Amino acid sequence: MPTKPKPAKPKPRTRPPEERREDLINAAERLFLDQGVAATTIEQITTGAGVAKGSFYLHFAAKEDVVEGLRRRFVDRLRDAIAAAIEEQPDGDWRGKLAAWVTACGRGYTESARLHDIVFTDVPPPNQDGLADNVLIDHLAQLLTDGGAAKAWMIADARFTAVFLFNALHGVILDAARKGQADAIEPKIVAHCFLLVGLETA
Repeated sequence: MPTKPKPAKPKPRTRPPEERREDLINAAERLFLDQGVAATTIEQITTGAGVAKGSFYLHFAAKEDVVEGLRRRFVDRLRDAIAAAIEEQPDGDWRGKLAAWVTACGRGYTESARLHDIVFTDVPPPNQDGLADNVLIDHLAQLLTDGGAAKAWMIADARFTAVFLFNALHGVILDAARKGQADAIEPKIVAHCFLLVGLETA
C-alpha cells in the first residue's frame, strides 16, 4: 500500500519587515514600469506584493516614499555593480579600473533607463543635491584619489573631477540609451574620461 506523501510545511504567516518592504518596492516597480506612477494606486501595490493594504503604512507614509525607496535601491545596485566591475581588474591597473567604473556605470544606466526616468524625471526628487553629492560620486572620487596617490594620473581636485565626470556621463548615456545608441558611444565615453585625467586614449 503506497504511503501518503507528507504534507508540505505551511509557509510562515508572517515575514520579516525588511522582506515585506522589499516585496512592496518590487510590486511598485513592476506597476510603475507598466502604467506609470500617477496611475498606480497603493491598493494595487499591496495587492501585487500580497500584503494587506494596512501593511503599506507600516513601511511608507505615501506612494512618494516608495518612489524614494526605488531611487535609493537604483543607486545602491548601480554602485554595487560598479564596485564588482572594478574588483575584476588587476591591482595597480588604474587605467582598467577607471574604464571599468565608466563602463559599468554607463551600462547600469542603459539597462535601467526607463526606471531611472520614472523615479528621477517623471517624479523628480525634492531637490537636485544628488547631482553633486551621491554615493556614486563618492565612489568615483575615491577611485580618482587612490589613482592619484598611485601616480596613475594627476588631477588637482578629485571631488570636482568626479562630479564633472559623473554628470557628463549621466547626461550622454541616458540620452544615448533613449535613442538606442548606448553601445556605440561607450568607447567614446571611456576615451573622454581618460583625456580628462590625462591618460592616453590608445
